[in-house]
Amino acid sequence: MKIITPKSATNTEKPETVGLQAGGYKTRELIKDPKRIMYVFVFVAWLICLVWFEPRLMQLLAMANNISGWIALMLLIVFINIAWLYGLYNISIVLFSIYYRKIRKTILPAIPLTSTPAVALLYTTCNDFAEKSVLSCVKQDYPRYTVYILDDSSDKNSMAQVDHFASQNPEIVKVIRRSNRHAFKAGNLNHALAMLDEKYFAIADADEILPVNFLSKTVPVLEANDNCGFVQANHRANPDTNSKLSKALGIGIDIHWQWYQPLRNDYGFVMFLGHGAVLRKTCWEQIGGFPEIVSEDLGFAIRIRELGYRGFFQEDVICYEDFPETVRAFRVRHMKWTRGTCEFLSKEFRRLIKAKKITWQEKMDILFPTLNLPLTLLFFCFMINANLILPYLFGVKQPITFVSGGEEHVMNIIRMNSGFSVINSLDFYIITMLTFVSPVLCFVIALAHKPIKLFRFLSHSTALYAALSPLSSIGVIGYFFTGKASFLVTGEKHNSNLAPLVLRSEIIPVPFKKSIHNFLSKSHPDQKSIQFFEISTGIIFGIVSVFMFQISFLGLCLAFILLPVLHRLGWDNLVMRVAVYVPFVLILLGLVLSSLNMIGMQSSFFGYGFHF
Repeated sequence: MKIITPKSATNTEKPETVGLQAGGYKTRELIKDPKRIMYVFVFVAWLICLVWFEPRLMQLLAMANNISGWIALMLLIVFINIAWLYGLYNISIVLFSIYYRKIRKTILPAIPLTSTPAVALLYTTCNDFAEKSVLSCVKQDYPRYTVYILDDSSDKNSMAQVDHFASQNPEIVKVIRRSNRHAFKAGNLNHALAMLDEKYFAIADADEILPVNFLSKTVPVLEANDNCGFVQANHRANPDTNSKLSKALGIGIDIHWQWYQPLRNDYGFVMFLGHGAVLRKTCWEQIGGFPEIVSEDLGFAIRIRELGYRGFFQEDVICYEDFPETVRAFRVRHMKWTRGTCEFLSKEFRRLIKAKKITWQEKMDILFPTLNLPLTLLFFCFMINANLILPYLFGVKQPITFVSGGEEHVMNIIRMNSGFSVINSLDFYIITMLTFVSPVLCFVIALAHKPIKLFRFLSHSTALYAALSPLSSIGVIGYFFTGKASFLVTGEKHNSNLAPLVLRSEIIPVPFKKSIHNFLSKSHPDQKSIQFFEISTGIIFGIVSVFMFQISFLGLCLAFILLPVLHRLGWDNLVMRVAVYVPFVLILLGLVLSSLNMIGMQSSFFGYGFHF
């Protein structure tokens, strides 16, 4: 195979802004700058909330009689403001998505294949080769393409599987390997693309199943739009999975992609999501290859946007992807995303903010979801503040009487100081509940006609997603102390290939390095110390929630404890299959009690942070 050196990254030739016509469709109207209206709506609504509620929130500071009390209250106010912003963001996504899907939906008419440029279909694998997925790459109805298996595997059995498959399909399949795993997926792609001549290249993940018309429907869009840098296909959960976990939560993938991705064509930044996409090779050449970070997909999309290119989300081209088959795989993937996002913000934030050709609404559309994972640490600090520090500083004991079997039982609980009554009002309660519900609003709407299925999905999601806060916080802290993100492969069954990361000596004092190195250097979900931290967090906060009579928060604390147990015992364990419903039931019970009693912040604290 001939090796071709990539073109210089200094090539700044601007793409054409006027597209061609195909099938009678004016494609120059397809790839265009997004409208500002959605993010104007988000920030105007947020400003209204601040004007309406902030004076009452600031009255809380009158309770502080020392600097520690003032700081604790101010942190509470700041976090509430951030939670409102995210709540309004999610509500706006739902509202504008309804408008986009019902009125402005951009489904392309068939664009005929007037030309058939060569395409390199890159299948990436690292000890997770799936023959069914590669077969979907081989069986495309497009006339000119080659499947390149980019094999980064270290396992001999996986490598043998790859070689056997390639030998059975010698005319269309080629295998590319390298001597090391430098820069993980980005390095793997760059290594292969430097050898290839094709005008376009597509990327498929190891577990991804492409539709037979994947190339024949996406390539014409690129051919007809010179300013289109990539076409991102839609995705659904693989319906053929045998995993009970995948069947239980895979529907979340379907709903999320339906509500959060298509409207970005009109109102936000179309993201390259790392797989299930066809990309323009000259874009890769002009930016000097994929940035060597874990979030190489988002880095690529930002860099080509700076050159004037834009992506397009093609809603009617649907690929299938696997939801993690086990709780362990789910947690490994989440840790990779968390540390990868921290790396992206650390290395790319300044570039993004300074980019002149990326509109402010696109920047917001990038930052809202990417900041979401690192803000988990902020939510964790909020839980400490709201449930430990504030009750200690401003809590008062109050007896509560239970009647059981005709006998009265008195229990002393901790209630917040009467000074919090300034926000004990119906309007404040409504904004709190909207903030709480907004992250799952799209799921509620999509499954409202199937209440039992909705209840099961929200219960399962609570047991997994809502319980990730301690694990995510460790990932954020781990990146802060190491400055590196490990590319954890979801499909790998062990973590032996993960090299330990070196702690930053300028941050960690030498005497403490040894004691915390193992805890932070990998921050892998398999580590017993990580699981111990999660369980301990759930127990400590759970005890506090009992004494504060916060039933909803008790449900979340139980989820903190269950998640690492599920990691060990598995989703199929009969006891666990029943236990996963308990956290969501407690959360619902707490919300019902708070709505009936309107007891204000005592039960409303929990409403902030479900996003993170």
